[in-house]
Amino acid sequence: MLVSVIIPTFNRAQFIEQAVNSVLNQTWQNLELIVVDDGSNDQTRGLLEKIEDKRFHYFYQENKGVSSARNFGLKRARGDFLALLDSDDYWLPEKLSLQRSEERRVGKE
Repeated sequence: MLVSVIIPTFNRAQFIEQAVNSVLNQTWQNLELIVVDDGSNDQTRGLLEKIEDKRFHYFYQENKGVSSARNFGLKRARGDFLALLDSDDYWLPEKLSLQRSEERRVGKE
């Protein structure tokens, strides 16, 4: 099962790498990460354009607000499941694996 993770961001250069790495370093590897940069004017864009991972997809849009950025990402998601992460937050490495295990345990799959 593919999990689509969406991170909307705006001027979060000091946090975005930690957020992105926390997703790409998940023990659950069947994922795609969609980051939507909502018109950042700091170093966010430069940091994100350097990431080379086939699961990572970066999009830039003119500033329209976090809801617009999140919806932009949701429209491009291909996963069976969706997960949202704020750009100033991060996940522990087993977050998705544990969540998927819990879903299977309660018969949601």
